[in-house]
Amino acid sequence: MKSLQAILLLMTTAAFAQKTTVTKAPFGNVAHQGSAEIFTLTSADITMRITSYGARVVSLDTKDRNGKTGGVVLGYDNVDSYIADPKTYFGSVPGRYANRIAKGKFTLEGRQYELPINNPPNSLHGGTDGFASRNWQGKAIVDGVEFTLVSPDGDQGYPGKLTAHVRYLLRGNSVRIEYLATTDAPTIVNLTNHTYFNLGGDGTPSILDEQLTLDSDKYTPIDPTSIPLGPQALVEGTPFDFRTPHTIGSRIDADNEQLKNGAGYDHNFVIRGKSGDLRPVAKVYDPGTGRVLHISSTEPGVQFYSGNFLDGTLPSRSGGKYQKRSGLCLETQHFPDSPNEPSYPSTELKPGDMYRSTTTWTFSTEK
Repeated sequence: MKSLQAILLLMTTAAFAQKTTVTKAPFGNVAHQGSAEIFTLTSADITMRITSYGARVVSLDTKDRNGKTGGVVLGYDNVDSYIADPKTYFGSVPGRYANRIAKGKFTLEGRQYELPINNPPNSLHGGTDGFASRNWQGKAIVDGVEFTLVSPDGDQGYPGKLTAHVRYLLRGNSVRIEYLATTDAPTIVNLTNHTYFNLGGDGTPSILDEQLTLDSDKYTPIDPTSIPLGPQALVEGTPFDFRTPHTIGSRIDADNEQLKNGAGYDHNFVIRGKSGDLRPVAKVYDPGTGRVLHISSTEPGVQFYSGNFLDGTLPSRSGGKYQKRSGLCLETQHFPDSPNEPSYPSTELKPGDMYRSTTTWTFSTEK
């Protein structure tokens, strides 16, 4: 009997040790939007901070192969720095439409809509005042936090009143991000997370030695303004073939028109398998620390961005500056400019339907 009690006690203790704790604190004031909050999620493996301003990941600390804990995402430690930096989208949830829409125009059910041009000649990440610059409403939930934002009809030119929810759930060594949205009129929606990863740790000057694997046989080539040309292209025989591991820097400066158009990697990759099913997307491995990131998603694509426009002017947490290509993004998404390309998976959301998307980040180490 004592043995059984001891076993039950051990099981209870182990379960408690795996429980995620969630705390909340002020994070500064956002003009005309009230006070931002920051939520800290802590498991046995990861400590993660997320703010209501932009529903963004502020920091994520995890262990390397030697058990040393360090931060692996780029960002700032106060809301004022995020407000002062509207261009990088560090850690945020852009919207209503993440990525680009050509010339800021699209037609939906016979009517043309015009959006702000904030990445000339195109509209990027929802416009000049997109979801990344909004102070979402946050609340603690079991194992995480849920943020809610109501975007009114006509917001940044988009039709319909959209109600969006983003949930961050931390369980052990895995982060699960769930996106939900509803509308009262036909609209378009494409939500993602714009976290910049550096598995070497904040302050490591480059991600070019990190090894990337993508579960993708095709990508969408772009024009010089980063709008997809339309047809999907095979990655085979190109610098875009990450079906087997390659260091990010090994081909990034190759004499390739697509790399020139993106100033490096800034392209949408088509993920194998059925859109809507949670399936593998990418693996990132840092040889220096042994850290590994596995990404899975229900989305049809992922935008791989190699931090080409970081320019050494933004302060890092380590006291230095965020240099060019010191962070990488893997933004699970529908394809850029989908509303203007009928062959791409649709991003239309109608009343009565629910937009759903899920992405997971799982961290581990290799020797």
